[in-house]
Formats: sequence, structure tokens, C-alpha cells
Amino acid sequence: MHRAAPRPPVDPVTALAVGVAVLAVSSSGPLIAYAAAPALAIAFWRNALSVGVLAPAALARRRAELASLLRGPHRRAGLACALAGVALALHFGTWVPSVKLTSVATATALVATQPVWQGLIAHAQGRRLPATTWAGIGAAVLGAVLATGADLSVSARAVAGDLLALAGAVAAAGYTAFGERARASASTTSYTTICYAVCALLLGGVCLASGVPLYGFDAPTWLAIAGLTLGAQLLGHSLFNYALHRLRATTISVLALLEVPGAALIAWVWLGQAPRPAALPGLVLLLVGVLLVVARPATGARGVLVRRVGRGDQTSTYPPVRQYQPASRDISPSSTRYRRSDTQSGS
Repeated sequence: MHRAAPRPPVDPVTALAVGVAVLAVSSSGPLIAYAAAPALAIAFWRNALSVGVLAPAALARRRAELASLLRGPHRRAGLACALAGVALALHFGTWVPSVKLTSVATATALVATQPVWQGLIAHAQGRRLPATTWAGIGAAVLGAVLATGADLSVSARAVAGDLLALAGAVAAAGYTAFGERARASASTTSYTTICYAVCALLLGGVCLASGVPLYGFDAPTWLAIAGLTLGAQLLGHSLFNYALHRLRATTISVLALLEVPGAALIAWVWLGQAPRPAALPGLVLLLVGVLLVVARPATGARGVLVRRVGRGDQTSTYPPVRQYQPASRDISPSSTRYRRSDTQSGS
């Protein structure tokens, strides 16, 4: 078991990145609710369009690093990038259908258990999480459950939806965990390019195989998809991925729960969906849980770990930081229509 030692506070750039990421992902739910298109198609396009934006920059500035990740000495980090893409596709592919089988409230509450799975993954990796972190995780998840008005269902169809929503939470935790591993040596640009490309390929294949339309939407829907691409995907997910270089995956997962009140506020102002008064205690509890996790001075992905070796202590970083280095000095690392009332929302 590794024991994490305290580390200095997070730098202002990382804190700003996380703040912008929370605001960006908070727009996801309202935009998806507004867009008149199938949720899986929206998930495909937000990843595919993101790759279209990132790939030219990655090929121009990170070609050597991409080659190293795909077939060079950093293949293990490249594999982690690809596995993160698979996990992200599994998250979209399980949670979105769960909304059609069970209630939106139950599906949202169950997928909000991601930090619990993230904590279990961290524990399985040998990290000792402090009691306050577990308390914060529990408070945040309970707050999300209360805020979304989770209810219990008894039908077999609803149970299947509940299981899919839980699978979506596990997949989201895996996505963050693989991303943390990949970011130990891969740049944000290279990691997100590979991850989103794998996710888009898998989701596109599922859409084609299941007959989900990928075109034929109206202009407002395409604008909403563009907003999702620029906001929730390129700013939100990518900045969370950037923060994984400094913060624990567990912390990122709990911070991402701030999307719940953020999305509620945007939906209130933009779509006129006022939050239920009964949801306010849950939102407060969620914020308290986030503060408990973030305020605790614990080691993150780049923290110093003290490992007991024989009669002495051996100090090292975990995961080991192996930043990419170029092979030579000459290479710089450097038509179907949908009505809005017919669509389901998803994150």
C-alpha cells in the first residue's frame, strides 16, 4: 500500500483550467436537450469534429510524439490513450441507452457514482485515500442523487436501465483512470487526439451498425453540436485531461459533479427549466462533498509516495513521470428530421 505525502497547492493555471472545464461541461446537458438529434449521433459528432480540430495541430507539432506513442518506445502510454477512448465510447454507449430504459433521474443519479468507482480504482492501484476523501465522495454522490430526484424502479426494463447506467459510471471512471496513466508521459494534444479518435471510430461504427442517422438535422441542431464540440468537448474534456497532469483522477471525477448544478443553472436561464426546490439541499451537499475532496492536502497523480522497503523508506513519484523526449535534435517534440420533443439528453 502506498502512502501519499502532502504536496504544494495546485498552480493557478490548473485551477483556472478546471474552473473553465466545469463551466464548459455544464453546457452539455442543455445543448443536448436542445439539439434535435439522437444522443449517440451527437456523441459521435462531438468526438469526430474534435478530432478534426486537434489532428492537424497534433500532426504539425506532435508528429514525432504520436509516432513514439503509436509504434515507438512510448507504446504503453499510447495504449493507455487508446483504452481511454474505448472507455469513453463505452460510457456514451451504455449511459445514453439507459435513459430510454429507466427514468432520467435514476440514470443520472447512478452515473453520478463515478467517483466511488474512481476511488475503488485508486485503492486497487495501491493508493491510500484519506477518510475525508471518502467522506467527500459519499457526500457528493448523495448530493447528486438528491439533486436529480432519483427514484427507485421495480420493472425488469428499469433494472436493465439501472445496470447500464452503473456500467456508464464504471466506464467513465475507467476513462479518467486511463487518462491519468497516459498523461504521465503524453502531451494533452496527443492524448486527446488519440482518445477522441478511438471514441469517434467506435461510436460511428455503433451508429452505422444500429441504423442511427448521422445527418439530416436542422441548422439549430448543427449549431448545438458545434457548441458541444467547442465547449463541452474541446474545452471541458480536454481541460480536465490537462488537469490530470497535476490532480488525482479521483479529484477530477468529484469536480466533474459540479456539472449538475452548472447544467441546472444554464437550463434555468436558457431553457426556462427552473430547478426544483427539493433539489437545492442535494446541490448544497454536492458542493460540500467537492470541498472536502479538494481541500484535503493529498498527493495527486504527480505526488511523492513513500514506500516501505525493508527497514528504510524509498521515495518516488507515482505514476513515474517520463516526459516525451525526441529521438534527435532535428525533431521538435514539440435526410431524417427530428423534433426537439423526441430527443433524449445525455452528457
